[in-house]
Amino acid sequence: MNVRASPGGTAAERLEIVETADGLAALAEPWTRLWRDCGALVFQSHGWISAWWGTIDDPRRSALRIGLVWRGERLVAVLPLAITRRKGLRFLEWAAIAHSDYGDLIRAPDCPEAALDRLWALVCAAGGFDLAFVNRLQPDAAAWRLFDPGKAHPVRLRPNHRQEISSRIAGGWESGAAWLAGHPKKTRQNYRRGIKMLEEAGTVAFRLLGPEEPLDPVLERLSALKRQWLVRNARSSVLFDDGKAALEALVAVLARAGVLRLFVIEVNGTAVAISVNFVERDTLMAWVTSYDPEFARASPGTVLIFDYVQWAIDHGLGGVDLLCGGEAFKDKLATEVVPLRSLIGAGSAKGALALFVDGLRRRFAGFSRRGAEIDC
Repeated sequence: MNVRASPGGTAAERLEIVETADGLAALAEPWTRLWRDCGALVFQSHGWISAWWGTIDDPRRSALRIGLVWRGERLVAVLPLAITRRKGLRFLEWAAIAHSDYGDLIRAPDCPEAALDRLWALVCAAGGFDLAFVNRLQPDAAAWRLFDPGKAHPVRLRPNHRQEISSRIAGGWESGAAWLAGHPKKTRQNYRRGIKMLEEAGTVAFRLLGPEEPLDPVLERLSALKRQWLVRNARSSVLFDDGKAALEALVAVLARAGVLRLFVIEVNGTAVAISVNFVERDTLMAWVTSYDPEFARASPGTVLIFDYVQWAIDHGLGGVDLLCGGEAFKDKLATEVVPLRSLIGAGSAKGALALFVDGLRRRFAGFSRRGAEIDC
């Protein structure tokens, strides 16, 4: 079902919420045009969100809430949301956020801010959620103007204690070799030692897959390595739980957009480290990486990072975004760390109670943060 609002602002302006797969599919052309015109990230593209929606393991766990602003026949804003169930609560959050490192809306310059306010009110009025959780907001996200905690919206959002960071490598290096030379001697030695240890096992090659090379064998290898890592670390990921269907679909989106950069380190022709990256906004973004544990002593994953950072600099890119996560290796490489903020608000009495209880638990000593907080 698609929920429509009465036209507002001008006679030509209308608001809409898309809730069906067919409705989502019908948006391909206008959404893609708006996405390209605004220079938005691939995480907010129609292709990315459609690939996510088409490969989630259990559609009953989620419901689409894609908010739209139209001016005549032209789409001028997309608020890509979905409802996901977990821990007994229904979360209104960014669509495809499980696979996306940054969340945001898309807004054309001539889309009135008041129209976005009315759109958010329409989404809130449609209900069906306990908590609205808007996370992974970069400091310059377009969504800040809509989700300003000071606004009197039907569901008022306030800063949430859960925060993430984005680690980035940026600078004015003349070459990749100059970037490497700027690291401490021990770091450079460890990198070269890793290469030498790999070479002891056979012929080593670092390379970028060509546009005509088949992706399936590399993605199969990546999925297998990633599942091994998840098992060893008692973790799970919806991107790999059901094989590689979701991974293939999302990588295909990157390939069709012409931004995919898939790097491998091979030993005797077999990939021992793989990184799915893409280029946007003059930046190489490192999305998914894994390595063969049999070569763990050589740290092939770290060697691969050093290789593709040098590649990015040598190919004129402005930097490398290591995306979300506070892993230790990112601390050693990043030249800047960007905080990603989150906002939360109650959409039902159950959600308000959950926030109240969460607040109480966080005030008392003796409760671990992991055990006490709402799992957002």
